[in-house]
Amino acid sequence: MTTIARPRPRAAGHARGRQVKRWSARLAWTVLVWVAAIAFFLPVLWMVLTAFKPETAAYSYPPKFTFSPTLSEFRTVFSRGIGPYLENSVFATLVSTVLVLLLALPASYALSISPVGKWRDSLFFFISTKMLPIVAAIVPIYIVARDVHLLDNVYALVLLYAGMNLPIAVWMLRSFMLEVPGEVLEAARIDGAGLFREITRVIMPIIMPGIAASALICIIFAWNEFFFAVNLTSTVAATMPVFLVGFITSEGLFWAQLSAAATVASVPIIIIGWIAQKQLVRGLSMGALK
Repeated sequence: MTTIARPRPRAAGHARGRQVKRWSARLAWTVLVWVAAIAFFLPVLWMVLTAFKPETAAYSYPPKFTFSPTLSEFRTVFSRGIGPYLENSVFATLVSTVLVLLLALPASYALSISPVGKWRDSLFFFISTKMLPIVAAIVPIYIVARDVHLLDNVYALVLLYAGMNLPIAVWMLRSFMLEVPGEVLEAARIDGAGLFREITRVIMPIIMPGIAASALICIIFAWNEFFFAVNLTSTVAATMPVFLVGFITSEGLFWAQLSAAATVASVPIIIIGWIAQKQLVRGLSMGALK
């Protein structure tokens, strides 16, 4: 005769207690994440709402949550000639990002899959360039740009943005390349794949989420860069951050117009991030688990 062991009431109570604790912890983390997300999103929401307010309503205190939406501030922004600034930002951001990827991919390969001599020193050199404050280098950069006739030239921003983002891209792409299985590379080499084919046909498809994540971060940094743009450009090559500063005048700060301009400036990055969100999440999570 088979005897079936029944769980003791005390053990069952302990199991239920552990489940309740896990559920409580999961609920607490969920609430904390939502609170943090709302806290980060509220300034953006307030900016968008202010963009649709008349200037008088934007200055009201306490703030008005009920108002008649208007597009007059957006019309004012576009009437001030936002087009050239937007074109300069798009050109400098996209071209510098492409240049960064073209340089970062072979550099990351040489620092991960086929490491060169003293690769640790090379990695430290790359990241050490980010430790120098930009304000400490602006004077020599300005003199060089003046001597080579690149002041108020969008190509100067392309080179500077590429140099600014290259160390970050190298470090990120190197971490992604370290996750490429060695067996895949060995199989490609046995099949006669050369260096170029190995990078373009084998490595790049595997680390494409990492490339997308690196490119998106470079785009965000280049799009938001202000210090180089405001010091090296004036009218011809000025970018969107410089355009936004124009709403801070001696007469005061035009909150509604500034919010409308900032909303327009944020739309391209939001669209790019929304399109690449899946690749971004996969890229940022690569390397978390073997």
